[in-house]
Amino acid sequence: MHIVRSIQKTQAKPQGAKPERRKAIGARFILLRPAGYPLKSIFQECPSVSDARLFELYAREQWYGEEVNPGCYLFDRRLYPDYAFQVVKAYPRNSVVGFQTTIKVEQKAEAKKKVSYDVSFEDVVGQEMAKRKVKIVERYLQDPERFGRWAPHNILFYGVSGTGKTMIAKALSTRAGVPMLAVKSTSLIGEFVGEGARQIHSLYEKAEEMAPCIIFIDELDAIALDRRYQDLRGDVSEMVNSLLTEMDGISSRLGICTIAATNQIEVLDASVRSRFEEEIEFKLPDEDERLQILQKNACTLPLEMEGVDLKGIARQTEGFSGRDLVEKVLKAALHHALMDECNITQQHLEETISRARREFRQPPFEMFS
Repeated sequence: MHIVRSIQKTQAKPQGAKPERRKAIGARFILLRPAGYPLKSIFQECPSVSDARLFELYAREQWYGEEVNPGCYLFDRRLYPDYAFQVVKAYPRNSVVGFQTTIKVEQKAEAKKKVSYDVSFEDVVGQEMAKRKVKIVERYLQDPERFGRWAPHNILFYGVSGTGKTMIAKALSTRAGVPMLAVKSTSLIGEFVGEGARQIHSLYEKAEEMAPCIIFIDELDAIALDRRYQDLRGDVSEMVNSLLTEMDGISSRLGICTIAATNQIEVLDASVRSRFEEEIEFKLPDEDERLQILQKNACTLPLEMEGVDLKGIARQTEGFSGRDLVEKVLKAALHHALMDECNITQQHLEETISRARREFRQPPFEMFS
């Protein structure tokens, strides 16, 4: 059983007078700062306080009756013997820890984690219109307060897969010097109804803590389907409503821009699509751009090329995206050359083009038939 220790204060009295006993005042609020082990001259990190309420109960019970003033120290005697906490604030001053005292631990402000991508706009061949349009987002993220209610909050990237939508978003993050929270819509779909909606709200709350920043939602069509298809997944309607709520309310979240990407803009829910202030199309590369992509990536291959006509390859790959040229043509040709134990030849490249075209001709899975 703990005994409250009264604070005695003896004042100058006539000789023989008995000292008065002043009643201890219970502190209403105390703010503590981890101070480590000052008596041992060893600074260690503060023990993790994952449950603030539990720590408050532990602290009140341990330091019950202790006098507190700003600047004084309280030493842990149980879990971490001799670990010190310095009193930053105590209200009222010259009070004692009581069972009604609110005790908080000062938390270190975590440095904002900035996701640094090794991607620049120069790495993206073509898509000049997209590069031009995202400059306004770059300026907004660098100076959010300047734009007020005219800020670009919601941008939609659409176009064939592999045309550089994600690369442009990463390059924008790098150029603006802000972090990017990148998620795939499929990862937001939970096992239980309501889980996806909670993840969307959590995503925007995290973005608010890191602002200015970019939220990049890839494969938007996986959750923001047209209402005609919402019966395919029971919680789609709830997720769409959560997304709409966040997109509508984002004006109050200074320094946040949502960029969503889709390969199938035609299947998006009209209410979601209407929330985007700007739709930016990403087109397939033309012949000159295909040649630039091939040349840019061919010089990094670990094997030499023998008698390869990249201009001819660029002419033969009409309808190929940048990703197709890298993955289905150059990489596939490299792997075949490695298996043949020789350098990359024109034949390797042309065979991979023919193989890729056969894959393109295969009938796609008709999800919305």
